[in-house]
Amino acid sequence: MSDSPADRLPQRRLRPAPLLFEPGPTEPEEEHFFDLESIDDPRELLRRSTELAVAFRAAAERAAEYQAIAAAELADTRHFDSLTFEEIAARADWTPDYAAKMVEHGQGLLRQQRHV
Repeated sequence: MSDSPADRLPQRRLRPAPLLFEPGPTEPEEEHFFDLESIDDPRELLRRSTELAVAFRAAAERAAEYQAIAAAELADTRHFDSLTFEEIAARADWTPDYAAKMVEHGQGLLRQQRHV
């Protein structure tokens, strides 16, 4: 056992410092959409917003292809845990008819991938 002077002193408990001020409410930040609101020149605004619209369209199409591939894989009856069109529709917030079309589209995309 150590018998140093520090060991013989009673341990003081530290208390949190009192707050001297109340934090103010945080101001909501102004919404920014790719800084389009800061573009004053209408020509530049049209160019940039068109560029973004095309990019979003391409991204949406690509995402839909992935949805179709996933739907086709989930509906594959070779797997014991395959899902029905109704179950796929419920998961993706689709109608069963749309789920069937997406499964068919996904099957076509998967066939294309195998042949490439």
